[in-house]
Amino acid sequence: MAFEIFNKELEIIDTAKALIETGELSPESQVAYKKLLKDYEKLFKSSKRLVKLSDRNEAELNKVARSLDEKNKMLEKLSVSLSKYLSPQIYDSIFSGDTDVSLSTERKKLTVFFSDLKDFTSTSEDLQPEDLNYLLNKYFTAMTTIALKHGATIDKFIGDAMLLFFGDPKSNGVVEDAKACVRMAIEMQRKMEDLKDMWLNKGFAKPFRMRIGINTGYCNVGNFGSDHRMDYTIIGSEVNLAARLEQSSDTDGILLSAETYALVKDIVDAEERDPIQVKGIARDVRTYAINDIYEGIEDDRRFIHKERPGLTCLLDIDKIPSDQKNDVLNDLEALIKRVKES
Repeated sequence: MAFEIFNKELEIIDTAKALIETGELSPESQVAYKKLLKDYEKLFKSSKRLVKLSDRNEAELNKVARSLDEKNKMLEKLSVSLSKYLSPQIYDSIFSGDTDVSLSTERKKLTVFFSDLKDFTSTSEDLQPEDLNYLLNKYFTAMTTIALKHGATIDKFIGDAMLLFFGDPKSNGVVEDAKACVRMAIEMQRKMEDLKDMWLNKGFAKPFRMRIGINTGYCNVGNFGSDHRMDYTIIGSEVNLAARLEQSSDTDGILLSAETYALVKDIVDAEERDPIQVKGIARDVRTYAINDIYEGIEDDRRFIHKERPGLTCLLDIDKIPSDQKNDVLNDLEALIKRVKES
């Protein structure tokens, strides 16, 4: 107990009382000594009360601190969970206070990305629900990783489709936003080649194939909905155009509007395609398809599947532990030596 700290004081009081009882003090000294002892005892009792109150307050403070710590952990867990439902840029801007959580929008020039999977409905009809979930989650995880790497704001997943955009809430300028979007789209299509090989190796006869449309133009961006439920998204004819470009794109291809192509033509090789018509846009929309998306892809592949008579090779570089790379190299070199000596 906290009162154990007063053992010394209790000993002093007991000693003083014993001295008074001996009668060794003169009458005058005994009177003064008794008064001094009485004052000392009062001070001692006051000190004990203060310590008792301090202990009670400390216990209450510790209780409050533990409660706050538990609530902080709950809020941290909730915050992490909420972050899975929001694009990182939107999440950061809301929790930092940069974005007001109210029904408000702005008009900004954005580069809009829209993609979906070719013949998804017919392909998914031949799959068991568990297989379909596996393929979609693998696909969305890979594409989301690439999107975040390039700084895209992930608007939403619509079935098998993805709507992303560049230019809000953070922008590197219209030109750089467009280039980042195109670089992202190229990396995504190249990654799809790895996924297709992986899916074929797992026995899926019809792996998914993706189409992409990209457009740059003014959109309304912000919170839409009601005071009770809102969604941070983009709307406008330029968003619809990105979706139409995706529908007109080659399978495994990327189709750009003329507005986007003008911003990125120094970093891509593209050929002009037939113009398209879009509801809400009076003019014919000129389009450009990116060429050489897969040029040099073999040098960048992370999943390699090779089959020849007498050879079946399956290499997933991302799954090789860093401390076992030398062992893998030694195994490969030993196999090459065996082939050379045969």
